[in-house]
Amino acid sequence: MTQHAPLIIDVAGLSLSQTDRQRLKHPLVGGLILFARNWQDRAQLTQLCRDIKKVRRDLLICVDHEGGRVQRFKTDGFTHLPPMRALGELWLRDGKGGEGSGALQASNAATACGFVLGAELRACGVDLSFTPVLDLDFGESSVIGDRAFHRDPRVVSLLAKSLMHGLLQSGMANCGKHFPGHGFVKADSHTDIPVDKRSLKAILNEDAAPYGWLNMTLSSVMPAHVIYPNVDSRPAGFSAKWLNDILRGQLGFGGAIFSDDLSMAGARLIDGQQVSYTQAAVAALNAGCDMVLLCNQSLDGGQAVDALIDGLTEAQLKGGWQPLEASEEHRRALLPRGASPEWDALMVQSAYMQALGLIP
Repeated sequence: MTQHAPLIIDVAGLSLSQTDRQRLKHPLVGGLILFARNWQDRAQLTQLCRDIKKVRRDLLICVDHEGGRVQRFKTDGFTHLPPMRALGELWLRDGKGGEGSGALQASNAATACGFVLGAELRACGVDLSFTPVLDLDFGESSVIGDRAFHRDPRVVSLLAKSLMHGLLQSGMANCGKHFPGHGFVKADSHTDIPVDKRSLKAILNEDAAPYGWLNMTLSSVMPAHVIYPNVDSRPAGFSAKWLNDILRGQLGFGGAIFSDDLSMAGARLIDGQQVSYTQAAVAALNAGCDMVLLCNQSLDGGQAVDALIDGLTEAQLKGGWQPLEASEEHRRALLPRGASPEWDALMVQSAYMQALGLIP
């Protein structure tokens, strides 16, 4: 069986250190996630991505780059993309085209946003952005807020599908998040352990509905570090009931599942017990995740990254976690499709220029 590489880690700076290269060569490391600290300008980012691919061509280079307040690269030519709420607001504004014209305009604008987002990242060597957000805008969550398209799951689904179509045009896969929904709870799972006490029926009828409607379009999904006690005592990302029974079984999703960041507060308490990064990673993988993220732990020497690599290696050798062949297939399916134009060629591409004019 092909060795599966489930770990998505990060690097500290603008270029790779020798330690970074050694970590990225490890057979359990499948990719890395970039942050604003890894950005200086386009030339630097492009060189960093080239150096990563020189270590291993199959490494998946990821970033959180949604638009609005979650956009890691904002200077040196990168388009400032709107928050997704702007597309939801456009949906409601019918113009001279009559009833429904706002929805059609918003759908077209979402495709343009997806294409520009994916094309600009790919021109610099980035493979995947963790987007779109499928959470509903209940008006209560500060961490989600204007990152959500709309309150109505039907509007969210259609705008997300349009944005994913634009990503596909650029050759980039997608990642719907945060399953089954983070928009209802006020607490931020980066710093707290949110609890959503609604029934499974209520969640499936609203928050989780886009995942069923988009099961043929989604490339990957990221679950929420939220506990839904009427379904399972564990956060969704560590729950086989949520990931295998509901997401894959009931909602028919067949792509890759990423954990959210294991360093977040919502990932550090499982079954009422404080857990290590290794314990959290093993729990997520055994619950049905294909890949697990550990973010912002390469700083100050990266001892936590090394401990996770060593810990997961030991867990595999002792039978605490065994990779599924499908998991490696899911990871590799997220690598970009087709060649991407370099930045200067992209800037004069007719499809790109047309898309820029459609972004609200």
